[in-house]
Amino acid sequence: MSGFGARLRRAMDERGPLCVGIDPHASLLAEWGLDDDVAGLERFSRTVVEAVADRVAVLKPQSAFFERFGSRGVAVLEKSVAEARAAGALVLMDAKRGDIGSTMAAYAEAFLSPASPLFSDALTVSPYLGYGSLAPAVSLARENGCGLFVLALTSNPEGGEVQRAVRADGVDVAATMLAHLRAENAGEGPLGSFGAVVGATLGDLSAYDLDMGGALLAPGVGAQGATAADLPRVFGSAVSRVVPNVSRGVLRFGPDVRGLREAADRISGEVREAVG
Repeated sequence: MSGFGARLRRAMDERGPLCVGIDPHASLLAEWGLDDDVAGLERFSRTVVEAVADRVAVLKPQSAFFERFGSRGVAVLEKSVAEARAAGALVLMDAKRGDIGSTMAAYAEAFLSPASPLFSDALTVSPYLGYGSLAPAVSLARENGCGLFVLALTSNPEGGEVQRAVRADGVDVAATMLAHLRAENAGEGPLGSFGAVVGATLGDLSAYDLDMGGALLAPGVGAQGATAADLPRVFGSAVSRVVPNVSRGVLRFGPDVRGLREAADRISGEVREAVG
């Protein structure tokens, strides 16, 4: 299997760069007329996969919305991952794991080991126990052709108190994470397997060198206020490597499969036009 970066670049070129979230939180289940239970969870997830897994580059299940139902919810997540990958979408597990030593290794095995029923193409991780704490996930991702998306400049307002904190050497934390990722991706092409999460709602990011070799997962398009047209302004020369993440902007058109497909196609077209 080729590396994640190469697979992602190919998928972006063929299908467009859109990432659609699978976020079955209680309010969306209610909007779809579904009960807030495992049956509703399964119906929701299966419908999203059926509607868009054959047309978008990436599907991003948010594991928390499955975990809240315990083992039966995780079983639904396992099925969703397998069905999405079988339909040709890359699966980015949004679990934001971050720990140290053997615990980080166990988290990595849960999502990045082919022997796991939750095996995904990539995983979101938190580096805020120090970038070096991610070493077990980096190693396993390399071994199995997977990718990581490291939280760098997130779209939530609270993130700045940590991510923009300035170190003793005068470099802020977010820039430090981007520098680590640049080193991870050195020599990889056309796209490195180690990406960053950078919010599309953050405005001018010209103070940061976003050309770090990997993809930039960009939450915030749609319900959080950013539009496809904002992407070139926010990401500058790195815009060709941006993977905009849209959840509610697509999911609110469910449970109608046709509505979901039309929304995904429309937003994908807007993104393609904006990034060139």
